[in-house]
This record gives sequence, structure tokens and C-alpha cells, in this order.
Amino acid sequence: MRQTVLLSLMLLSLYGLIAYMLLPILWTHYEHQKGLAGLPMVTRTAQGIPGDPINVGLIGSRDDIACAMKEAGWSPAAPISVRSSIGIAGSVIFRRPYRDAPVSNLYYLGRREDLAFEKQVGRSADQRHHVRFWRVLERGAEDRPVWLGDAAFDRGVGVSRYTGAVTHHIAPDIDAERATLAADLETAGMVTTKYQVTGVGPTLAGRNGGGDPYYTDGEVWVLRLVADCQKNATPVVDIASPLAIQLKDQIWQAIAQTLRK
Repeated sequence: MRQTVLLSLMLLSLYGLIAYMLLPILWTHYEHQKGLAGLPMVTRTAQGIPGDPINVGLIGSRDDIACAMKEAGWSPAAPISVRSSIGIAGSVIFRRPYRDAPVSNLYYLGRREDLAFEKQVGRSADQRHHVRFWRVLERGAEDRPVWLGDAAFDRGVGVSRYTGAVTHHIAPDIDAERATLAADLETAGMVTTKYQVTGVGPTLAGRNGGGDPYYTDGEVWVLRLVADCQKNATPVVDIASPLAIQLKDQIWQAIAQTLRK
């Protein structure tokens, strides 16, 4: 009995060492954008509740982003006001288009988003792709501004599980939304280079500010945008992650395929 207990304690200790110390160290990497190391990778609601995780990054000026998103088919979200709130309600109820409907504010590094964009799906603002961006570095590794964002897909209007407020519920596969945004920008010729840095980390049962579940491989896809809206006609350069990250991503893909079923 004593040997069994000791063996169990040793196995639990080994598990804790691997799961909470060794793997997080191996899976943390900012070699392509060192200025992001140490930054939080989860947004917050106005009430301080953890919101959507950070999963995308852009390199470029505000004008570069505005142009790139327009070329990719995404529209700037209107500011929240009485008029825009009535407009989005009417869009959902009467199934009318509202391509620049407002998105709810989230906070990162103590401030609400600097930019927000969306891409409507169907006939109304009930379902849509959306992303918020915060400028986090004035000059990154490329000597250009660095922005972090939280791409997610709004699957329908409902009520927050935490506050009872009317809000959009997001689809759980936020990696798929990250890929959608990246693909739209690449197809439009707005990206020259892409790479990964560590985000929130592998997450199977996350919850955002509305209580919606999400899962993610925990990586941030960083996209280097073209300058001055000059389209890129060459293949996008994909800078590889360290081997440990590549192995982790392969394992995660197998897990994600199961979750998607």
C-alpha cells in the first residue's frame, strides 16, 4: 500500500512538473517579435471578466490596416451609440443587412479597442466574422507598429451567461476564425510574411466574457501587411515556429478535429 501511494505521488508530481512547468516553457516563444513577451493574451470586459483571447496580430500602420481590411472584404464597425444599437436590433429582427454594425467593447492593457472590423454572413448582423485590434508596440521587430486582435465568429444573438445583457455568442473554434481572417488578407494580396508567437496557450475549455466556450491551440498568427496598400504578387513567406511548437500544433490538430466533430 505504501509503495502504491508513493508511486502515485511520484506520478502526480511528474505530471505537475511536465504540465505546469516544462511544457509551458517549451511552448512559449517570441523569437520573431520579442516586444510581445510578457504581455497578457486575454481581453477583459468592462466588468473585468476575462473576454476573448488574443489570436491574431498585424504589422503596419493604421492606414495599412484600414486598406488591407477593406481589400479583404471587411468593414469598419460603427461606434456604439443609440442609433447604431437600434440599427443592429432592427437588422437582426427584420433580417436586414447592416455591414458596419457595432461590436461590443472589450478592453486590453486598460483600454478599449482601437479598431474593429466585421464581415457579415447571411442577410443580417445576427451572424458575422469580427475582430478588434489594439496597438501594443509603436515599433516592433520590423520597425513598424504592432497590433494584437481577437478574431471570433458571432453565431447568433443571445444573452450573456454572466451579466444577462443582450450580446452575440461566439462559435467555439476561434482558430478557424483566425484562419478565415488570415486567408482573406492573403487572398487580397495584403500580406507579405506570417509567423506565430505564443498567445493564451493550448485551451480546451475556455470561456469568454459572455460565458461562451472556446478552444484554441493558443498561438497568435502575426501577419506582416504590405505598406501603402501596394499588393503583394509573390507567395507569402511563412516563417516556421520552433520544433517544439510544430509538434505541439500537430498534436493539437488531432485534438481539434475530434472537437469539431
